[in-house]
Amino acid sequence: MISIAELIPVLQTAIGPVILISGIGLLLLSMTNRLSRVIDRARNLLALSETLQGPPKDKTKAQIDILWEQARLIRRSILFGAISVLCAALLIIGLFITALFGWEDAWLISVIFVCGMLSLIGSLLSFIQDINQSLSAFKVELYGYGKHAEQDIRIKKK
Repeated sequence: MISIAELIPVLQTAIGPVILISGIGLLLLSMTNRLSRVIDRARNLLALSETLQGPPKDKTKAQIDILWEQARLIRRSILFGAISVLCAALLIIGLFITALFGWEDAWLISVIFVCGMLSLIGSLLSFIQDINQSLSAFKVELYGYGKHAEQDIRIKKK
């Protein structure tokens, strides 16, 4: 049986993954809010596209296509973030089990930690791709306005 004095360092070590879970939780909250906004925007554009004809309809369809890709990227980002949180929770459990039973299995803890960090990296990379897609959708929306109109004319001439 493990004593309280032996358990305290394990609790101190487990604080790191708990903080990681909290931070990723906030990131997931942002991502789910972003996904909701993308879905709402796509629904509005779909309704609008039914009333449009010609170039405005094509522009709206292009935006909807970009929003679909954004939704896929955000979904992937949320998935990787959730896997990272799961790995952090498994890491905490692994720390306690190895302490309770006196197992010296650094490989198990290391593999869980690395999987969690790789998932977090995947989540952030997908999130960055989503941000880039947002700019693409905005560029389609700006097509023909202001400073961008000059660039559009140059593109058409090529």
